[in-house]
Amino acid sequence: MRQIPVDTTAATVMVAKTPQVKVKDRKTGEVALDVETGGKLMTVDVMFAANDQVEILSVTVPETGVSEELTMGTPVALTGLIARPWENEFNGQKRHGIAFRAVAVTSLAANTATAKAA
Repeated sequence: MRQIPVDTTAATVMVAKTPQVKVKDRKTGEVALDVETGGKLMTVDVMFAANDQVEILSVTVPETGVSEELTMGTPVALTGLIARPWENEFNGQKRHGIAFRAVAVTSLAANTATAKAA
C-alpha cells in the first residue's frame, strides 16, 4: 500500500481534541492494536494549518508516542507523519479517504514557553 510522507515544517499544528484510545470495533469496544508492536493505538485530532487553509485531521499514533500533556490548543510536532489512501466497499457503496499515521505527537508548549522567556 502507498504511504506518502507529509512535510509539516511549514504548518501550524495544534491539538483539536485530547487523545483517545482507537477502537477497532465499535460494537464490541475492541481496542485497535499496532500490528508491529502489539501496543495500543491512540487517535489524536489536530488542527493542521498550512497555505491559508485549515483542516482537522485524525492521526493514529502508538500509545507510547503520545505526550502526556496534550490538551486542546497545545501546539504539537508530528513525527514521521504519513498519509495512506484507502478505499473499501460496504453494502454496495464505495468509500474512500486518507488515513494519517504518525510515530509520535509531541507537545511544543515547553518550547514556546522557553522562547517567550528569552
